[in-house]
Amino acid sequence: MTSEITLFVNPTAGRGRGARAAQPAASALRDAGFAVRTVLGDDPQDALARARAAIEEGTGALIAVGGDGMANLALQAVVGTGTPFGLVAAGTGNDFARALGMPLRDPAAAGRMIADALRCGRVRDVDLGRIGEHWFGAVLASGFDSRVNDRGNRMRLPLGRLKYDVAMVAELAAFRPLPYRITLDGGEVREVEATLVAVGNGPSYGGGMRICPGADLTDGLFDVTVVGECSRATLLRVFPRVYRGTHVGHPAITVLRAASVGLAAEDVTGYADGEPVGPLPLTARCVPGALRVVGP
Repeated sequence: MTSEITLFVNPTAGRGRGARAAQPAASALRDAGFAVRTVLGDDPQDALARARAAIEEGTGALIAVGGDGMANLALQAVVGTGTPFGLVAAGTGNDFARALGMPLRDPAAAGRMIADALRCGRVRDVDLGRIGEHWFGAVLASGFDSRVNDRGNRMRLPLGRLKYDVAMVAELAAFRPLPYRITLDGGEVREVEATLVAVGNGPSYGGGMRICPGADLTDGLFDVTVVGECSRATLLRVFPRVYRGTHVGHPAITVLRAASVGLAAEDVTGYADGEPVGPLPLTARCVPGALRVVGP
């Protein structure tokens, strides 16, 4: 493995934490004897092109510095290349970093962990989800949660995560369960009334909400959490349990497992790793061992 590695940095992640995180991560890697090259970009497409160029030039690893959005963008560059991927969590949610067992908001510790893994050859393969040509690491969200994202993305104020709390309250007032058509592994279509359907390669989204608590990055399957028809009062009562993952014991919630999941519903956008991937219908496929990861 070459001693030159690439930091793929989102300077705006976590209100500037991405830019601040790059320096201690780079210092930890340089202290371990690695040459560090930093890749930014004028916009996501330019950044992606630069990351792909670094990989083509033979970088020893691509290390994303930022949140789930930056990690997701990095996946589009690194999957299928054999280049190891690392993640310095510096965003708001950091759910893929949680799934990988990386330090959260401690860039120096993440840099040291990655450096040690690179020196020791500690590389493991993990699964990813794929929707068409788009890859994701954590969760594909649809339904109530994706509509909260839609509304939050349209709001200019307030800033940060508070925006999505306000969006959730506003969306809750208007939301009704949706008729879904769910297809698992190409089998029969299941028609259900659902508040949301989440397809988990990893267990959490939204900054630690364990919507699919049993999801495993190495089992070749998605966990699919279906929150059925329920009242607003029930949703509010059950929602806090999602942080512990104990919501799945509620009778309105069903957990399914499959390697391929087709979702169809009217006027619903799918969000993968917090990024919009398009309106339903969508089909997600779990690809075993798609990503080489350096870390714990």
